[in-house]
Amino acid sequence: MAVLDQLTSQQAIDLENKYGAHNYHPLPVVLSRGEGVYVWDVEGKKYYDFLSAYSAVNQGHCHPKIVGAMTNQAQTLTLTSRAFYNDMLGKFEKYATETFHYDKLLPMNTGAEAVETALKLCRKWAYEVKGIDENEAEIVVCENNFHGRTTTIISFSNDPVARKNFGPYTNGFIKIEYDNLEALEDTLKANSNVAGFLVEPIQGEAGVYVPSDGYLAKAKALCEKYNVLFIADEVQTGIGRTGRLLATCGNCNCAEKHCSGTPEVKADILILGKALSGGAYPVSAVLANDNIMNVIKPGNHGSTFGGNPIAAAVGIAALEVIKDEELADNAQKLGELFRAELSKFIETTTVVSGIRGKGLLNAILINDTEESETAWNICMRLRDNGLLAKPTHGNIIRFAPPLVMNEEQLLDCVSIIIKTLKEFE
Repeated sequence: MAVLDQLTSQQAIDLENKYGAHNYHPLPVVLSRGEGVYVWDVEGKKYYDFLSAYSAVNQGHCHPKIVGAMTNQAQTLTLTSRAFYNDMLGKFEKYATETFHYDKLLPMNTGAEAVETALKLCRKWAYEVKGIDENEAEIVVCENNFHGRTTTIISFSNDPVARKNFGPYTNGFIKIEYDNLEALEDTLKANSNVAGFLVEPIQGEAGVYVPSDGYLAKAKALCEKYNVLFIADEVQTGIGRTGRLLATCGNCNCAEKHCSGTPEVKADILILGKALSGGAYPVSAVLANDNIMNVIKPGNHGSTFGGNPIAAAVGIAALEVIKDEELADNAQKLGELFRAELSKFIETTTVVSGIRGKGLLNAILINDTEESETAWNICMRLRDNGLLAKPTHGNIIRFAPPLVMNEEQLLDCVSIIIKTLKEFE
């Protein structure tokens, strides 16, 4: 079969099933094109994308500015490794650090790589700055977290599917309940070897759990009190998704196009990925100030592709699109509208028991057990009706469209969702 041969959906699915590892369970739709908020399957049917590649495509599919930056750079210089300087990385580092108000950026490729980088950075700081005895540092994490699937990360996961039969596991982590300040303070008070607290501002994969008002600010204050680094994993929640440039921005003005202030809750270590490239290319980063980042020396950490010229050019363009098109503000406005419109319907039905979220990261709770297939069947029917979404944790459906969506499109999607849910009453 030639590479350019046109496949049917079933042929494409059969190829993946035969020749690919079965590490995903995709919704059975085969996409071949995307533009803005829309994607098309190989037969030409058009859909609203309500997943955005798990919030990587915040700027919309194939944004011309991002694609242009990528193709222009690809025709000039693609990769040097970090054995040499290139003329794009410094520009990206300057732009990103000024955007997020940090001294330094360490570039990587994927979100999981960025989380691993943050863990290493935190530990090295613990030994060389805080003075914890070597190999004794502990990092506090939250139950039901999702930070990736590397060996270290699944060591502190409580998802049996991601964890079972992948041991032995990495030590050095303490799990506490999410959104529980008392548990955090008790842990910090009882253990002087705690180096950091790693947290998702909103637990996306767990079902879009939004913490109580003030939780992040108070958790950061506790970290400061006990000389512990506050590490924010904003791989999914960052870059405009929750109605602010960062979810940790709270109610500050960092969503504004010309904001020059600092976030309401400024992480000591900030982890970014996904939409840092607009979904066009793998780009991730860890940001911190000099008092933390300067513990990293040549040879301590790296990646052949991390910080390559294409990634740098794409990263700048992706952030410029978020700012220039005021996409965080759009996410805030449309998110409020989405929750308000769906809440009206939820009051009239027994199919859905609630909705939660922030900005354009939202989820509905299907009134059935996690073991049921109701949410999956609803997503299949949504597909048939022209909208693509995916369940998480069995009975929760996450809704996260590209931030370039307009009000007319959003209301059309609300109509599709309500129409579909009514079919299950």
